[in-house]
Amino acid sequence: MNFDELEVAPGFEHENLQGMRFEDPSQLSEALEKAFDYRGDVTIHKNDGSEIEGYIFDRNSLRVRVFPKDGGGKVSVAYSEISAVAFTGRDPAAGKSWQAWVQKYFERKAAGEQNIELEPESLDS
Repeated sequence: MNFDELEVAPGFEHENLQGMRFEDPSQLSEALEKAFDYRGDVTIHKNDGSEIEGYIFDRNSLRVRVFPKDGGGKVSVAYSEISAVAFTGRDPAAGKSWQAWVQKYFERKAAGEQNIELEPESLDS
């Protein structure tokens, strides 16, 4: 089997959202969809002035569900209660794609490094 000849599907490019904030009502639905795919915490600003910071783990057409950063139980927030979404948490997997790993591997190999192990990098670094 020649692996170079295998068909390869393109990967998904994650948008760099860290630090972005969406307040425009016409963009909130799209922002919440992006927040669902985001690998860090977001801050949901509610119409009543309160905020919830945490990880969005579920959503449907009416609401999102969040694991709050400060602990406690799961929180459900209706889209109609949300005034803004901010991507406040660090994306722990940013820059740690397979392509980035392969590039580092070949750079190390080209530099003459021997016995390069196939170990993933820590997501905490």
